[in-house]
Amino acid sequence: MALKEFKLPDIGEGVAEGEIVSWKVAVGDTVEEEQDFVEVMTDKATVTITMPWPGVIHELKVNDGDVVPVETVIAVIDTAVGASGAGREEASQPEAQPEPETQPEPEAQPEPVAAAPAARIAAATPPASPGRVLAAPGTRRRAREAGVDLSIVSGTGPNGRVTNEDLAQHLVNGGRQAPVASPTTVSPTTVSPTTVSPTTALPLTAAPMHDFSPGSVAPPAVAGLEERVPFRGVRKKISEAMTQSKFTATHFTVVEDVDVTDLVALRDEIKSAYADMGIKVTYTPFLMKAVVAGLREQPWLNSTLDETTQEVVLKRYYNLGIATDTDNGLIVPVIRDVDRKSIVQLSVELQELVQRTREGKVQTEDLQGGTFTITNAGSLGGLMATPIINFPEVAILGAHKIHDAPRVVDGEIRVRKVMYLSCSIDHRIVDGAAGVRFLNVLARCLSDPRNLLLEA
Repeated sequence: MALKEFKLPDIGEGVAEGEIVSWKVAVGDTVEEEQDFVEVMTDKATVTITMPWPGVIHELKVNDGDVVPVETVIAVIDTAVGASGAGREEASQPEAQPEPETQPEPEAQPEPVAAAPAARIAAATPPASPGRVLAAPGTRRRAREAGVDLSIVSGTGPNGRVTNEDLAQHLVNGGRQAPVASPTTVSPTTVSPTTVSPTTALPLTAAPMHDFSPGSVAPPAVAGLEERVPFRGVRKKISEAMTQSKFTATHFTVVEDVDVTDLVALRDEIKSAYADMGIKVTYTPFLMKAVVAGLREQPWLNSTLDETTQEVVLKRYYNLGIATDTDNGLIVPVIRDVDRKSIVQLSVELQELVQRTREGKVQTEDLQGGTFTITNAGSLGGLMATPIINFPEVAILGAHKIHDAPRVVDGEIRVRKVMYLSCSIDHRIVDGAAGVRFLNVLARCLSDPRNLLLEA
């Protein structure tokens, strides 16, 4: 028996603890390398960690719902028993009779090991051995599902690692090998050292809370008509993030209605053209390209405030977060380098990313590095809303349902397709006029989509 301790790894967000959402294995299970092992909640994501080695589950030290610090031993694995079960077969052989006066062997103690790497997390990796392609387990799984040989995909990550974006780009190219990135290309995730991380923001004074102690609670309701649900996981993280944003950023919202009749016609045409290829073209990629045009004219909306150094960090790259409604709550995955991608490329990447997010398979790296967020609730209805900034970003765009409305066109009243846009900004950093000018650019691009070719 060779026991190894599995420690809760630091999955790259800088958090000190994680919540065990659910185990994917049980004591006695034979497991293989890269097999789903445990789901852990950190910040706003449920991350699936995979097995770093094959073996048999010897002990699970924590339960579902437990919150444990990083580097805590959460499981013990017997690595002497391979996934093939050969070790078990040997163990089942009749034992030889012990020789007289032979002392019994001491029981094997768990062998301390370094924290296991988090699955599906892109991390610094040493150069790969010849013939092996560097890629996260999640990327390998998606490549297998898509029938793609990773050896023909050009990796742009550290040491040539193939990322999810590389795989998506490969599929957009029709399975052809993508061109190798120029040596002068700047990594989209390179940010100023003074960038403020959401996990390193200044402490926030808690808002007044109601007293729910037994002596202050209202008389109990009729049995069976109330249900108490633990306030934890994604819902609690969302609560903390929203409270921090509302009590830190000074929100100011600008609203504009846009005639998108021509955009609707263009999108319907493109949607039909790519439907047979399995590519779903929504309005969000058009919004993303228009946002880039607006951020270029109003760069302070694409920034963060470093409160430690009292500096505003202006971002010269465009990584847009897309607020996604899931069964577990609102999650904001990030699409990088939007300015460098076409409407079709964004559609492919968005479709894949949103699907993984809703299935709970999103990676932590997919949730980091955003510079501006879009929340598009148009498909759900609702005329207009004032979105809450995804702190520490400076602004957020809300897009709403497209509806029929009367408009004067060439001196005549006509029924047109109209959409409300709302932009909430942090008034500490940006004046309201910047928000108005930003929406003016979006209106110009979306009312006449030809402007997207010229400005985005």
